[in-house]
Amino acid sequence: MNHAHYERVFSFEFFPPKTAEGAEKLRHTRRQLAQLNPAFFSVTYGAGGTTQDRTLETVVEIQQDGYPAAPHLSCIGATRDSLRQVLALYRHHGIRHLVALRGDLPSGTLGGGEFRYASDLVRFVREETGDHFFIEVAAYPEVHPQAHSAQEGIRHFQEKVEAGADSAITQYFYNPDAYFSFVEDCGAAGITVPIVPGIMPIANFSQLSRFSDACGAEIPRWIRQKMQGYGDDSASIKAFGLEVVTHLCDRLLEGGAPGLHFYTMNSAGLTSVIWERLHLT
Repeated sequence: MNHAHYERVFSFEFFPPKTAEGAEKLRHTRRQLAQLNPAFFSVTYGAGGTTQDRTLETVVEIQQDGYPAAPHLSCIGATRDSLRQVLALYRHHGIRHLVALRGDLPSGTLGGGEFRYASDLVRFVREETGDHFFIEVAAYPEVHPQAHSAQEGIRHFQEKVEAGADSAITQYFYNPDAYFSFVEDCGAAGITVPIVPGIMPIANFSQLSRFSDACGAEIPRWIRQKMQGYGDDSASIKAFGLEVVTHLCDRLLEGGAPGLHFYTMNSAGLTSVIWERLHLT
C-alpha cells in the first residue's frame, strides 16, 4: 500500500468540558498538544445533542487560538431546520471541517428525528453547503455493534462516502490486523478515501473495559489478561498500556496508515508520550 502521495494527518479529539475547571484543564491540555502541531482538533458531541452549545464554544475557542477545529455533528434527534442553523453558525465562525456521525440515541427515545443514518446527514450537509466543509465520517474495523455483518458495515461506510465524505476516522481497536483487513476490504469495494485509525491510549483499564463492551471495540485477550494481572498497580498498567499502544501506532504507520487520530480524553500526558516514542515531532 503506497500512501506517499498525501501528507499523513495527525489529529486529537476532545470532549466538551462540563465545568469551568474542566474548561481550564482542557485549555492547558490543548496548549500542550498544540505544540505537536496537529492537522486539527475535533470536539465530540453528547448523546441527544446535550452538549451542542458546549461543542460550539469549544471549537470556536480553538479556532480563535489559530488551530483548525472539527466539531462532531450528530443527526440523531436533529431536524433539517436545526441542522441548517448549526451549519450556518459553524460557517459564520470560519469552521471548514466536520465529523458527521449518526450519534447515540438519547436514552429513552425511539425516534431518530428526520435523519436515520450518517449517510443522510452527509448528503444533507453537501446539499446545503456544497464543498465548504471537509467531512469526516466514522468507520468500524471490528464491525459496528448494530451492523449484522462485516459486509453490511462496509456497505454503510460506502454509502457515507458516496454521499460526499472526504475521509474517515475509525473506532479505536488494539488489533492492527483488524484495521489492515478492513482497509483491504474497503479498497476491494472501491472505497478510496483515507481511513485514519482512531487511537485510544490506555489510562484506566476497568474504565476501558466498560467502554469497549459498550461500543464494540475488542480488547485482545492477552492484553486483558495481562492488565487484570496487574490488579491495582497503576504504574504497571500505565507502562504496559503505553507499550501496547505505541507498538500499535508503529505497526499502523509502517503498514501505510494515512495518519493517527488520538482520543485524548482531554488529557495530554499519554498522547504526548506515545507521540515522542514514535518520533513524530
